[in-house]
Amino acid sequence: MDAIQIIFLSLIQGFTEFLPISSSAHLILVPKIFGWQDQGLAFDVALHVGTLIAVLYYFKIEIINILRDFFKSIKVRKPIGESTLGWAVLIGTIPVGLAGLSFNEFISETLRTPNVIVVTTLIFGLALFFADKNVGNKSETAMTIKVAILIGIAQAVALIPGTSRSGITITAALFLGFNRVASARFSFLLSIPVIVLAGGLEIIKLIESETIVIWSELFLGVVLSAISAYICIYFFLKFISKSSMLPFVIYRLFLGLILLSVF
Repeated sequence: MDAIQIIFLSLIQGFTEFLPISSSAHLILVPKIFGWQDQGLAFDVALHVGTLIAVLYYFKIEIINILRDFFKSIKVRKPIGESTLGWAVLIGTIPVGLAGLSFNEFISETLRTPNVIVVTTLIFGLALFFADKNVGNKSETAMTIKVAILIGIAQAVALIPGTSRSGITITAALFLGFNRVASARFSFLLSIPVIVLAGGLEIIKLIESETIVIWSELFLGVVLSAISAYICIYFFLKFISKSSMLPFVIYRLFLGLILLSVF
């Protein structure tokens, strides 16, 4: 890959991974639009590592507190502090893990197409619109295991390209009465085990394929995706604390209509 492609794809991954507009859709479509060759599995892994670093660093204090209370709760066998949020993240990851193991090959071979992306971009854009119109006031402290399961099921649907993992989990949380910031923060925390699992599977495939790795490209991809993802998380949470999801809804609908006319 040349430098322009590396920089462009890294920034796309970083800026779209945590916005409700689907990073996978952009990473599939942008190379098609510009006629670029597929960036390859190794580079995809690097971009996932970058976004993982960003979310871990941004939520480092929360993660430390959640893990501390999570292990304390196991020891005393009752909820303590932030332990419920930790259990919610863990249990909310189960549906996407099971769905990924069961349908990953089918999705990769059948659903990574522009037509599918057009449909999911439009449908889940409208879903976000209606969810945001009925936003509630629940904070993260209101998270329960039942709610986590429902959001986790929604997250599993995001395996379909164009859906947007953050988009559909935020949408589900909004429908369940959570405020915008709480919905986004839980979505971002829920992304951590998902990115780890997805990255782990890609690393296994990478090792099995014996792909030649160009480390300078991967390093640049990690750095750029990490920086841009951190910036995205910071400003997105600032934005939705004062405004609605409407700009992202409009973007999804506009993108869907453009793709419909192109493909």
